Amino acid sequence: MLLVVDVGNTNTVFAIYKASTILGQWRCSTDTNRTADEYFIWLKGLTDYNKIDLKIVQDMIISAVVPQVEFNLRVMSNRYFDTRPLVVGKPDCRIPIEIRVDKGVQVGADRIVNSVGAFNKYGGDLVVIDFGTATTFDIIDYDGAYIGGVISPGVDLSLSTLYRSAAALPYVNISRPKNIIGKNTRHCMQSGIFWGYVSLIEGIIKRINSETGKTLKTIATGGLSTLFGNDINIFEKVDLNLTLSGLVDIYKFNKKESDNEQ
Repeated sequence: MLLVVDVGNTNTVFAIYKASTILGQWRCSTDTNRTADEYFIWLKGLTDYNKIDLKIVQDMIISAVVPQVEFNLRVMSNRYFDTRPLVVGKPDCRIPIEIRVDKGVQVGADRIVNSVGAFNKYGGDLVVIDFGTATTFDIIDYDGAYIGGVISPGVDLSLSTLYRSAAALPYVNISRPKNIIGKNTRHCMQSGIFWGYVSLIEGIIKRINSETGKTLKTIATGGLSTLFGNDINIFEKVDLNLTLSGLVDIYKFNKKESDNEQ
């Protein structure tokens, strides 16, 4: 069995896979102060509740954008599962796609994983839009190579900044307003955030297509992808488990390469 961990800036997702079948998935807030022991106790409580025996875990793979959390998870893997985890971005973790960016540039582990998962599921010539702490656009070429992308502030981040920076404005939840023109402050803010991001996404996709000379497929993932997916018709697919499946793909690729070398 495989333990898959995706560490984002805001949330960390754990999942246990048997081959390509997910047995369970759990989410917690990303916290650099949480120790390896605390991660294990938290995970054991949830797996016990779901009647999944953690002793079946034989391997682990991690994608992390927060180094301190990555370190604690590596300790957990060594201490409780007696295995050295694969960590995306480390030299011993091979990537099944080419990374075609400026020399010396380090592409985020989450963006590599999304690109691998998307290419394996949907083929090449596509854009992956991930609604996380940042909203990222990652472009995958016809042959699966990662060729660059776009990073913009995430929806929650923009809303929180607006609330903190303007004393007279209230905090509002993110939702699709009934009308574009708001009749009160709350509705005005919701309209600006929601429809502003719809326009941002549509505009960036249009410019990416113009620059590449292609009409690229668009795959959306991340927590808010379903909210925007209902109003942005250019999404070909909303795939909430894209990052997890990409991690499984990378694990299988490394396992195959290792077996071939023996």
